[in-house]
Amino acid sequence: MYRSLLVLSVAMFAIGTDSFVIAGILPDAAHSLDVSVGTAGWLITAYAFSYAVLGPVMAALTTRWPRRKLFLTGLGIFVAGNLLTALLPVFGVALAARAVAGLGGAMVSPAAVAAAAALAPPEKRGRAISTVLAGLSAATALGAPIGTAIGSFTGNWRVTMLFVSALGVLAAAGLALLLPRIPNPPLIALRARLAPLGDRRVGMTLLTTLMVFTGLFTVYSYIAESLDRATGGSGTTLAVLLFVWGVASTVGTLGSGALVDRLGARRILNTGLVVLVIDFLLLPWSSANLATSIVALVVWGVCGWGLLTPQTHRLIEAMPDAAPMLTGLNTATTYVGVSIAPLIGQVGIAWVGAHRLGPIGALLIALSLIAAETAHVVIRRHRAHDVAAAHAA
Repeated sequence: MYRSLLVLSVAMFAIGTDSFVIAGILPDAAHSLDVSVGTAGWLITAYAFSYAVLGPVMAALTTRWPRRKLFLTGLGIFVAGNLLTALLPVFGVALAARAVAGLGGAMVSPAAVAAAAALAPPEKRGRAISTVLAGLSAATALGAPIGTAIGSFTGNWRVTMLFVSALGVLAAAGLALLLPRIPNPPLIALRARLAPLGDRRVGMTLLTTLMVFTGLFTVYSYIAESLDRATGGSGTTLAVLLFVWGVASTVGTLGSGALVDRLGARRILNTGLVVLVIDFLLLPWSSANLATSIVALVVWGVCGWGLLTPQTHRLIEAMPDAAPMLTGLNTATTYVGVSIAPLIGQVGIAWVGAHRLGPIGALLIALSLIAAETAHVVIRRHRAHDVAAAHAA
């Protein structure tokens, strides 16, 4: 079982690295493809939007596929998309290739988490899922910095994309050799997967996710430009900063669970959002030198990625019976935010410059705080109505 979980985690590592690494090599990609840095951000949009929109669709369409066939097909598409991105010099074709890679990721990621649950006995299911999801955390802490460093050392961003492709090949080989037969999940139609969106409790909670990750990635998408005063244009220094951010993100993800259990999801969520607003408002100044940039990135990583647990907790608490579909919708919403962010960042760069994207992100995060409190009120009213109805009966 553990070897299977490990190769599933490697697959998640490859997909997560592809999500985060483009930001670190964006200036070089823009120069190579003969577009502005703002326009090059569409490379992030194409991958994230394809991943977000096609995730639920592919989960519904491939329910009857054997799991090994699904993983190998998805990783094959993922590798092909990254190879095309690396080898083709035309920006429009590169955009299409990024969308292809996103399709492959959308096929693999949700199925990998479900496979982890299926492989483990009930008493070890939580650890199995966390083992596979650790691949995503490792992508922020290791994958993106390593990919950025490769681009810096070689002076060629396309080598970074070859590195991501190699990770996909490694994961596919491991799954082909080590993954046992796994029963297919229950058949759930696409309409049923999207049905929870009609519930206001879910809708407002997902709006919180959308706004906060749009705000966070408005800056992250152009992080090489935003931090160029601190890095002096050095890709190696940027890779170190991304490593710091990734470690902080992992700490935030892992540590938020215990805090939610102790203090409640609302308190952790609201505190994190307020701290993020302050952190992003200060970015025009804190990103000007290395030491303060490190502090800003640590706060960002811990609080930003620490929001995933309270958000997931709130969704499941609102509709426990729909937990698997809600977690999938929350992930899809996160990637919708990631796909929108570069477009907002492009406008922001033209308007105020890359060094002042932080306050734009802060505004979006502040709006997410309003959405979060609205979600809390809606959930509380719904719960009170249910209690009253139960007493009346």
